[in-house]
Amino acid sequence: MTVRPWTLPRVLPALSGWAALATLLLPAGNPLRAVATGFFLLAGPGAAAVAWARPGPSWRDRGPGRVSAAALTVTVSLALTMLTAEALFFTHSFTVGRAVLALAVLTTLLTVLPRRLPAGPAPASAPGPSSAPGSDEPDRRSRRSHRVGGPSAGAFAGQPARPKVRWRLVSVAGALLLAAACGAANGAGVGAAALHPPTTAAAGDADAPLPVGADQPPATGQWHEAFRDDFNGTSLDGSKWTTCYDWNVGGCTNAGNHEDQWYLPGQVSVGNGALTLTAQRQSTPGSDGRTYPWTSGMVSTGRDHWDGTPRHTFTYGYFAAAIRTTDQPLGMFPAFWLLSANTRGGLPELDIAEFINSNQYVDLNLHAEAPDGTDIDAHYAHGPADFAVGYHVLGLDWEPDAVTWYVDGVQVFQVTDRASIPTIPMELILNLAVGYQQSPPPGVDSTQVKVDWVAVWQH
Repeated sequence: MTVRPWTLPRVLPALSGWAALATLLLPAGNPLRAVATGFFLLAGPGAAAVAWARPGPSWRDRGPGRVSAAALTVTVSLALTMLTAEALFFTHSFTVGRAVLALAVLTTLLTVLPRRLPAGPAPASAPGPSSAPGSDEPDRRSRRSHRVGGPSAGAFAGQPARPKVRWRLVSVAGALLLAAACGAANGAGVGAAALHPPTTAAAGDADAPLPVGADQPPATGQWHEAFRDDFNGTSLDGSKWTTCYDWNVGGCTNAGNHEDQWYLPGQVSVGNGALTLTAQRQSTPGSDGRTYPWTSGMVSTGRDHWDGTPRHTFTYGYFAAAIRTTDQPLGMFPAFWLLSANTRGGLPELDIAEFINSNQYVDLNLHAEAPDGTDIDAHYAHGPADFAVGYHVLGLDWEPDAVTWYVDGVQVFQVTDRASIPTIPMELILNLAVGYQQSPPPGVDSTQVKVDWVAVWQH
């Protein structure tokens, strides 16, 4: 049994990973950053995995063996990269830096992980100068033959051995890559029975027409419009909205999420037929004694203060809004949701749409509490789609026996466990939180979320 020696080709994949991670400290447009990161993602993880899993094709082989090694390396690298990205996306923690870090750690582990290779039998050799005592030529031929799968008949006839092409290994890696690609294309959700292709607006068309039928409830019975705001004026309608949570004392925040923003009315505006929530990097003192690095905007149908009366609460109905989310998603957390009016910030909670550090996936959630005090969570991530281009209609049909989510008029998720479904009045909220799970990167100092209309229908 022999152990792999420490050589530069063996450690190069791991070194390229940490070098790529270091270049991420450079500005986003720096070509060195793009080249180093791209090279590592295309070759580093796969090279380490292929080297650890040998016998197989090697870069030292010639002809078909070298082509096989290149194809296998790139295919495995892409598969591992996509699987890592999906895992981070579905845990709402994706950034390029985290993906490169995870892959650099994996590549390093594959590099340092010991692997013992069975020593092949020494080939018989005819007497002659090549087998003279002290000559190591037969040993080198033996190792080379073992690496490429053994000598061919031509080799025994005095001809050079031709390496076998490991197309089976390439096929397995290709299947892995295809599975990763399918997962990335479809998304994943807990309890999702089906996946639907996203509806996207044309690139660059910020005012693309809404999908037909999206500005109305689903055909599940007779409806009447209980609440609506088309934001056609020049200021926020105070009879419908307040600009904080129920715990408004000169502004507010969601301390339970450890967010970076302090909400203030000045970050909310109405004009040109839309509601605009603006987040700005601006040191802002909160009434809780803490200074926040950002200020942002939100609207709620709830109270002006803790002892006030909610403007509007709803029990059951179809809730929908046409939203264009931020084009600077990292560090941002826009949401359209329902919060219990009785528990003042506690469960239950219905998240019609959450964009957590992403404008490609929208999170749909039901959070409740079981009678024994345990948490109930139902979740689905829908995408990918460019939710920052044009308006998309996010809707939720809350019924006593089912909660159903819609994206651009298409049903995408449903919960039918009656024990999980809220039965109490809830307030409607639209907000642009900052710094949940991660803070915005340097260079991002402001962003906006726009809402074309909001409506509630009830039976």
